[in-house]
Amino acid sequence: MAGRRALKAVLIDLSGTLHIEDSAVPGAQDALKSLRQASVAVKFVTNTTKESKRNLLERLQRLNFDLQEEEIFTSLSAARSLLEQKQLRPLLLVEDGALEDFTGINTSEPNAVVIGLAPDHFNYQTLNKAFRMILDGAPLIAIHKARYYKREDGLALGPGPFVTGLEYATDWCSPAEAVMIGDDARDDVGGAQDAGMLGILVRTGKYRPGDEDKTSPAPHLTCDSFPDAVEHVLQNLL
Repeated sequence: MAGRRALKAVLIDLSGTLHIEDSAVPGAQDALKSLRQASVAVKFVTNTTKESKRNLLERLQRLNFDLQEEEIFTSLSAARSLLEQKQLRPLLLVEDGALEDFTGINTSEPNAVVIGLAPDHFNYQTLNKAFRMILDGAPLIAIHKARYYKREDGLALGPGPFVTGLEYATDWCSPAEAVMIGDDARDDVGGAQDAGMLGILVRTGKYRPGDEDKTSPAPHLTCDSFPDAVEHVLQNLL
């Protein structure tokens, strides 16, 4: 850590790190309160595409997490921004609970394909329609391509097998001044470290033994849970 500037931001993954569906990771609420007492910006990032930001916020507040809507940055909002910037009309392959985040977007005569986690739409007819659109030149916007995620009943297939790309956008602080805490070694930790941040992997959510060996460079640290990661940040990085 010699020569590294003081940390200014902590990015926190949500699903699998703070909570698993409607259950909080033990101790996560108190750990978040401790982190907020430090002089560091706290933001929440998620690639979930199965529910709108409003629904996600309500779920987290029911679990007694102290956070505000403007602190949450989702891949759905990034996709919406991209559609608006490029003035595209999307075929939206996302769950019905996520459609709220695309309110006002013109979807008539679509000329782009947007894919997230959408089990109800991953059928032959819909995917074939998307296939034909892409062959005709429509851009494919993959909101995320996680291989799997954690549900209360176990691991579940993610959208990764159905998509070929992922585009993230964040520009609110220097990567060298931020750390990412997440349960996905490749997408959370690996992606953050590729962008120049530190990545801390937690052994909750979708974590599987040996995941810490699947990225290069390896995670800055692997912790049992979010509270342990916060303790490390507070004691060693600020």
